Amino acid sequence: MTPVGYQYVVLRCVPEVQREEFVNVGVVVYSQSADYLEAAWRLDEDRLRAFAPGLDLGAVGASLDTVCRVCRGETGGGLPSLGGLGRRFGWLSAPRSTVVQPGPVHGGLTTDPAGTLQALLDRLVV
Repeated sequence: MTPVGYQYVVLRCVPEVQREEFVNVGVVVYSQSADYLEAAWRLDEDRLRAFAPGLDLGAVGASLDTVCRVCRGETGGGLPSLGGLGRRFGWLSAPRSTVVQPGPVHGGLTTDPAGTLQALLDRLVV
């Protein structure tokens, strides 16, 4: 398979936005050429409780589930209607001041976007 370009953002849990401290909790991978947009996440609950004792882990998980639903193009129930994958990735990667925030957009080449998503999750979300 010929390598295709992809972009990704790391999703960060930022319990106190003003402190600018965060823990990586997920990754979103987008490849226009491969018609691929997907997210994966995991919460290290012990680490997050130590980092931010008052953090609502259920709310963080719900926010990350919402990211996955936007990747799949689900709408309604408060989800945006964004159309194609590129617009959805643009919305997901836009800076915001919430507890779950995207980091900067990075890119690369891959022959397996799903495998790349898992590799990034394993490497960047510990």
